[in-house]
Amino acid sequence: MSIKEEKVKFESGKARKIYESTVLTFHGAEGFDVYNCSIPFTWDGKKYIYGRVEKRENWACSWVKLFEQSGKDEFTLIRNHTMYQMEDPYISIIQGEMILGGTHVRKQRGMVDTYYGYFYRGMDLNDLNYFTTGPDFMKDIRLVELEDGKIGVFSRPRSEEIRKRYGSSSIIGFTVIDTLDELTDKVILSASHIDGIFDRDEWGGCNQVYLLEDGTIGVIGHQCYSRKAEKGENLAVYVNISFEFDPLSCKVKNKKIIGTRSCYPDGPAKVPNLLDCTFTSGILMREDGKADLYAGMGDTMEGRITIDYPFSISLK
Repeated sequence: MSIKEEKVKFESGKARKIYESTVLTFHGAEGFDVYNCSIPFTWDGKKYIYGRVEKRENWACSWVKLFEQSGKDEFTLIRNHTMYQMEDPYISIIQGEMILGGTHVRKQRGMVDTYYGYFYRGMDLNDLNYFTTGPDFMKDIRLVELEDGKIGVFSRPRSEEIRKRYGSSSIIGFTVIDTLDELTDKVILSASHIDGIFDRDEWGGCNQVYLLEDGTIGVIGHQCYSRKAEKGENLAVYVNISFEFDPLSCKVKNKKIIGTRSCYPDGPAKVPNLLDCTFTSGILMREDGKADLYAGMGDTMEGRITIDYPFSISLK
């Protein structure tokens, strides 16, 4: 079943169980949109979130800034904190260190020349050090510490060559390294293709990955396709997905949609073709056993919905 068909089934069926739906409020960034954030995280007893900050009229002119939680679904900018010239930030804890990643866009004469992942590491949010860069034209590289202490690396190559070879516009790859010092663009490019995720002309990637109790990996990601709207323009449709991945067999199971744009509150889109776009951030577990799913909406806002826990195995 294509993701387009699955989306229709999800939105009209019993799988669409949304218990809460809200938009996050960001203080201290007035005049700017904050969206496509990291998941909220706790560090030294305080809860934070990294947000992509950009003016509505700009494109590919983003900064990643740190916000501290100041209320339910509210975050306040930490002034005089390091800003990162990236977009779509994410965080993970690897071998005891905080990892901050995101996409850096390089321009020449005002036009996008290339983009690639930037990676920072450290034990102090005030002192994260840049340590490596991903391959050209690759977003959505994600890391997870495995049961044996090694590091799983998910890649997301996207190109016309990928389309010709696999049929989909992008693929997800996976490889394993021993330490962060081994994370290089060549290693990321060498990641093995994972079968069974994207159908023809679809694309997507991993957004947040979690070690599960049985040693497998729970992936929260996005899957996308293009469709014609009523007025004839092409819409880039992004949906929130989850699946479980076995790093030994490289097999995927329990893949499904867990959220679509209609699950979140109404709001504007940066451009018309992003009206049906929700770019996944990740999930946080709740005390009631459900999960809060965070995602950007239309490249203008960050939202939260509460869903049933999406994996068949508990988080480690």
